[in-house]
Amino acid sequence: MVVFTTVGTQEQALDIAHHLVRSRLAACVNILPGVRSVFRWKGKVDDETEFLLMTKTVEANFEAVKDEIRKLHAYELPEILGYPVTFAEKAFAGWIVESSSGAGGDEEDDEGEEEPLERLSE
Repeated sequence: MVVFTTVGTQEQALDIAHHLVRSRLAACVNILPGVRSVFRWKGKVDDETEFLLMTKTVEANFEAVKDEIRKLHAYELPEILGYPVTFAEKAFAGWIVESSSGAGGDEEDDEGEEEPLERLSE
């Protein structure tokens, strides 16, 4: 699953990203700077430059990821959108599951050749 949110500062983006990865709620958070957002808020149209966070996690973590983002986010109504990942490269999908499960290690998978794509959901 990929969870998107936008924030107003690089500091907040880094705070959220580090928190989610350290707490094993996410395997990875990409931070894309310079995202231009045009939106209607409280009756007027705003035009802001933001940072987009793309969080890679498992579907079972969505509620916890959402809750943590809301706790750390400065916006009154943060964008928190979760999208299921239908397919992913097998090793990458396994890494996401291992890294965002709270129980992992760094052991390599010693199984034989496998399909290159795997459904990424639990």
